[in-house]
Amino acid sequence: MSSDETPNVPTPPHPRAAVREKAQQVNAQQSRARVLRRVILGLVAVVVVAAAGVGVAWAVGSAVSKPSLTPSHLDDDGVVVTKADLKAAKSASTPTPSPSAAAGASVATAAPTPSPSETPGAVDIHVYVDYLSPGAGDFERANAKQLATWVEQDAATVAYHPVALLTANSNGTKYSLRAASAAACVASQQPDAFYAFNHALLSDQPKLDSDGKTDAELSALAVDSGVKDAKGLDDCIAKASYASWVKDATTRALDGPLPGSKSVKLTGAPTIVVNGQTYAGSLTDAAEFSQFVLSVASDAYYGSAAPTPTPTPTP
Repeated sequence: MSSDETPNVPTPPHPRAAVREKAQQVNAQQSRARVLRRVILGLVAVVVVAAAGVGVAWAVGSAVSKPSLTPSHLDDDGVVVTKADLKAAKSASTPTPSPSAAAGASVATAAPTPSPSETPGAVDIHVYVDYLSPGAGDFERANAKQLATWVEQDAATVAYHPVALLTANSNGTKYSLRAASAAACVASQQPDAFYAFNHALLSDQPKLDSDGKTDAELSALAVDSGVKDAKGLDDCIAKASYASWVKDATTRALDGPLPGSKSVKLTGAPTIVVNGQTYAGSLTDAAEFSQFVLSVASDAYYGSAAPTPTPTPTP
């Protein structure tokens, strides 16, 4: 017996409809993923910006809380040598030049002109030194004794100015900058030891384009020069506490004018300025430098002499 009834079985969907539905599901998942990625990237950007802001604020705060240090006991970025400094240098462990009769005699016989001590007022001498400059070392070794003699005789004022022109000539150790900063440390902590330390740095220099002395060696040399607070000095030298000041002082010297002059600028190391005039002679000939100083002193003396009064006719 036949029957027209069919079983209650769901009709399978059309293949195209199934594909369309599947595509819609995939698109919905991709849309949700894109939205989620945008949210995550936005959050990450906010975190990065916030972190950068904190970093900038910290850097600015650090710069404000730690200003560039300026060494004390300086005059126009230089350290003036005194009789007390010469006396302290004699008792230091490092060999230092001592004023002597022989040195005085060499000054007096350098030329048939008056010595600076015979002129009214002391000659003003400024010596700009880079502790890696061979010329600076040559000048110090040749002229240290007669400079000390002139200071003892009150014939001249002598000031040393540490600068850093050869920082790139020490295999990346920045010796010129570190040594000048170390000199500033000594000048600030124990000024009477600066002269001996400065002389030791110049008379026993490392070679150009070498690593130079280490921070430990600089500290040891300072102690040998008479510095007593070794711990505080070690910290100052290791941190290069006055490196920023050295850079600024070097820039000021390069821009000019140098003390006592109207237009003289730092052009190299050493640069020696006497009463505002630059010495351009030999760095190893003490007699030639002495003659230059005596000539400048004579010019200053005769230039400042009062004019001879002219007789006035009487009626």
